[in-house]
Amino acid sequence: MMLNCIAVDDEPLALGLVCSFIEQTPFLKLTGRYLSAVEALVGLQDNKIDLVFLDIQMPNLNGIELARVLDSRSPNKPRVIFTTAYNQFALEGYKVDALDYLLKPFNYEEFLHAANKALTYVELLQRSNTVAPLESGQHPEDEYLFLKIEYQLVRVALKDILYIEGLKDYVKVYLQDTEKPLLSLTSLKALEEKLPAKRFMRVHRSFIVSLDKINSITRNALQIGKVNINVGDQYKETFGQFLSKWI
Repeated sequence: MMLNCIAVDDEPLALGLVCSFIEQTPFLKLTGRYLSAVEALVGLQDNKIDLVFLDIQMPNLNGIELARVLDSRSPNKPRVIFTTAYNQFALEGYKVDALDYLLKPFNYEEFLHAANKALTYVELLQRSNTVAPLESGQHPEDEYLFLKIEYQLVRVALKDILYIEGLKDYVKVYLQDTEKPLLSLTSLKALEEKLPAKRFMRVHRSFIVSLDKINSITRNALQIGKVNINVGDQYKETFGQFLSKWI
């Protein structure tokens, strides 16, 4: 696989270094170099770009602001690797779904590590935007999805999911035989669209549950293990239809 890349940095020397690293990397193709985020935004409108190596501190439009613009283009947005001299933007970088965060000065080995991470991420994402389809001879237990956790994709088997709790910008995925939930930067709605409706149900604005993990049930609540989850008003009709199968 070849990734189309651009580099964006208002410092010519830093821009030249990143471009030389891109050109040394067999699976990266340099399709543009820009001294400002505004110029890059124009170039991004005209070309299919997979990966952006992006400085943060730039005039007019900084790297974080450009990344927010790109993030709004989901699901066909290019991925971002930040290249910056400032570590205080790491949290902001994570919030805009950056793949990695390279602190200047960095060498080619560090660059290549980030690039390989991007290649793996894009390959997995292409295969796993939805739950992996079953192949001949596979069992439902083999189904899985990928969650972005920190700066990597983690494969999670559907059969292991107990329930999912939505927070503001994150979700907590609770798994059987695991005390600590997985924290992923995504929305409950995005996960709901990926999960098979026959096995998972949204029962509350903040909860999706695995139907085969329910231990007990009433008209207004359910229990999974020791956890009680109330059914939200807007989900009661759908939940009632499911409940009728229990009665």
